[in-house]
Amino acid sequence: MKNPYLRTKYTCYYTDLAMASAFSLPPLLFVTFREMYGISYTLLGTLVSVNFCTQLVIDLIFSFFGKHFPLKKTIRAMPLLTAAGLIVYAVVPLLFPQQAYAGLLIGTVIFSMAAGLCEVLLSPLVAAIPSDNPKRDMSTLHSLYAYGVVGVILISTLYFALFGRENWVWLTLFLAALPILSFLMLCLCPLPPMEIAPAERGKKGSGRGRTLSLFALCILLGGAAENTMTNWISSYIEGALGMPKMWGDIAGMALFAVLIGLGRTMYARYGSRIIRVLLFGMIGSAVCYLMIAAVSNVVISLLLCVTVGLTTSMLWPGTLILMEEKMPSPGVAAYALMAAGGDLGSSIAPQMVGAVVDLVSEAPFAAALGERLSMSPEQVGMKTGMLLAAVFPLAGVIVVAMLIRRFRGQKEAEM
Repeated sequence: MKNPYLRTKYTCYYTDLAMASAFSLPPLLFVTFREMYGISYTLLGTLVSVNFCTQLVIDLIFSFFGKHFPLKKTIRAMPLLTAAGLIVYAVVPLLFPQQAYAGLLIGTVIFSMAAGLCEVLLSPLVAAIPSDNPKRDMSTLHSLYAYGVVGVILISTLYFALFGRENWVWLTLFLAALPILSFLMLCLCPLPPMEIAPAERGKKGSGRGRTLSLFALCILLGGAAENTMTNWISSYIEGALGMPKMWGDIAGMALFAVLIGLGRTMYARYGSRIIRVLLFGMIGSAVCYLMIAAVSNVVISLLLCVTVGLTTSMLWPGTLILMEEKMPSPGVAAYALMAAGGDLGSSIAPQMVGAVVDLVSEAPFAAALGERLSMSPEQVGMKTGMLLAAVFPLAGVIVVAMLIRRFRGQKEAEM
């Protein structure tokens, strides 16, 4: 019998693809905003923080009050919110350049609300669709987001080469049309029933709540490891490695996103033992960040930056897959809690890196150290930021080790 929700699943895939514009375009414009509007790296990092903090608020609202929302109407409305946010993001700086940062901030809040809804509702929506291989569907969903990032990067790179970075507004308005199509597709698709029950803590002594907390901490650190590079790779390649923006975006951010998508696609097809994938992903990410901070060779640094895409590719979706494996039927609230953890890490880490880059770049020792190492103070600041970023996957190694020990103990107790 044909699956009546097959069209719905493909619509979810396109929706995640379209939502990539709200995440991947702003980091590509950081240097442009700094040059055109004089916005500091700290304020640019604040935009990233506001993005994920807004998502975090949405996640927490659904964790506790999800049953009060009409899920089907909310799912169908989220692409319209994305489009509205991108329009505000573009139009306010165009009409009121002196208030450019305010427009960027308001637009970020609006499309971040949609992104939060997408994280909370899209994964459980796909999980609710009958499937022979739900792990493959979940990994495919997250991989398509990465390929959407690649598409945005390639389109924006071509656009900037033809029309210049100063005309970024019109590109943003074009990308705002993509989620509108997603809205129309969602309105024409049947949506399956979804569990809204709050995340259960289980019976006393079962440890379900502690296990869920470890999952939330794991996805927090995984989100921090992934999104630090997602949001800073373009600026790092241009500012610290001295590569032209066009080639930096293609060879850097686009390849980074390709490796994220490739890692998720490979797991969807061949993957197993997700907890080992999480462990090696955390270890690999920490090693890459530490080497990026230490290595001065441009080519090697670029390769290490994009390799972070592969090592972090399964940290976020892998935590969700592990949760589904160890805690069957977790409900929308559990997905909301996971999204809250991921968004918290994705908010804290890029903001901390931005603050460290500004702080170190302006410190007297940076000029002296940079002169000795043939680097500018800004390059010293960015290297220090990458060193800080290594802390998150290093902590993630400890959390995954705790999960391994916990599940091993549960298995022994069941025998």
